[in-house]
Amino acid sequence: MTDTSKQDRVLIFDTTLRDGEQSPGATMTHAEKLEIAGLLDEMGVDIIEAGFPIASDGDFNAVSEIARLSKNSVICGLARAQFGDIDRCWEAVKHAPQPRIHTFIGTSPLHRAIPNLTMDEMADRIHETVTHARNLCDNVQWSPMDATRTELDYLYRVVEIAIKAGATTINIPDTVGYTAPRESADLIAKLLENVPGADEIIFATHCHNDLGMATANSLAAVEAGARQIECTINGLGERAGNTALEEVVMALKVRNDIMPFQTGIDSTKIMNISRRVATVSGFAVQFNKAIVGKNAFAHESGIHQDGMLKNAETFEIMRPEDVGLTETNIVMGKHSGRAALRSKLENLGFELGDNQLKDVFVRFKELADRKKEVYDDDLIALMRTTTDSEADQIKLKSMHVICGTEGPNQARMVLDVNGEDHSTEQTGDGPVDAAFNCVKALVPHDARLQLYQVHAVTEGTDAQATVSVRMEEDGRIVTGQSADTDTVVASVRAYIHALNRLLVRREKGGTDKREVSYKDVS
Repeated sequence: MTDTSKQDRVLIFDTTLRDGEQSPGATMTHAEKLEIAGLLDEMGVDIIEAGFPIASDGDFNAVSEIARLSKNSVICGLARAQFGDIDRCWEAVKHAPQPRIHTFIGTSPLHRAIPNLTMDEMADRIHETVTHARNLCDNVQWSPMDATRTELDYLYRVVEIAIKAGATTINIPDTVGYTAPRESADLIAKLLENVPGADEIIFATHCHNDLGMATANSLAAVEAGARQIECTINGLGERAGNTALEEVVMALKVRNDIMPFQTGIDSTKIMNISRRVATVSGFAVQFNKAIVGKNAFAHESGIHQDGMLKNAETFEIMRPEDVGLTETNIVMGKHSGRAALRSKLENLGFELGDNQLKDVFVRFKELADRKKEVYDDDLIALMRTTTDSEADQIKLKSMHVICGTEGPNQARMVLDVNGEDHSTEQTGDGPVDAAFNCVKALVPHDARLQLYQVHAVTEGTDAQATVSVRMEEDGRIVTGQSADTDTVVASVRAYIHALNRLLVRREKGGTDKREVSYKDVS
């Protein structure tokens, strides 16, 4: 790596579609995966880890189609250190203009104990499997999972073996997010200094955020010589998540004075893809999230407001335009037309066909009739809401709720279940509980409610409530979302949305093996 351009260039490896989707409840549909992959490719992401092909037919098909549709990015699939995994991975990525196989094995004492391999036996397996991958593909990445808790001498040994076997990228994962920035930098520096051939390959870093240091650890590794950062949109991922793409890209851009490294990312597309990933995954972005949170460019303090009016640089180290935020004079309300709605949605990152726009416009008008002004976040919630479709087995026809301080809370409900109307009346501990009991009575199930969250999308008593529901049944995890100015209506629709997804999963049969068996892969 003596070339100056290689020294200055940092590759962005996005694993939103693999590690990000492993977050319980964040499963994306086939169409959603293709959409996100297209946005990543367009943004300038160097490598897209599109999935774990051996995990399921759905993952294999998604990776295969993403590989065929890719234009600019390297398309990568993940494989364990097993010949079958590697072969399946190659079948999925081989049609990409630039394919990559990423194979891994846990090298720390804790992870070696799982397959009950000695150090020598694991070393042999690494040599055999990396060699096998390189015989199929000339772009091979290898990862010693839990590298930061692996004995240093053994890490030197297995990294050297992988390089000699043909790995072109060596990824060093901080699988449990235990490392501090100084340790992250020291480890990369020591590998470059002590492993023969290390200067001929690219070192990558994959950091988890369990202690809130993922981005700092990734940047420290880059300063020490790593030239690939593994990350996800919005930091989505296992447990507390991963290094966030938007954070490392903007940190390198803003602090180019002390970190003079270049990426190929078009930062103006960051906000667009952040919102889409939040929508399709069901994982809302926290308000104070760096770069893409709602409050990232918001100011309430009088001192801050006064400073911003005089010079924006007094309290903002980057411009909203740098991440794709646009200011608009279009105020959305009940008098707005289709053209205005289409323009606003496009600014928010949503591109709709004519039929989709027609359906959304009807719901927008219904919302606008109940609110004085429809804000951007209202529209995002509206787009997140999954409405009843022809394919849904369960649809809400009508509901009436009685609640108050006197007497039990009651709900009457009519559901369309497979084309037939069914009604019931139930009581409960509160209006939402009564309404949920109605759904349970009409559609019996054993699913356990894991999560019920309500958020006000905007301010005021007429604000929309966005409700997220997560349910689990026999290892299957499904989520449902809905938004409405009536919290109980939003709650029931989110609950029904999740049930419809559960019924689809039941019909497919079995448990999603990727979600249950492989969710600990990093």
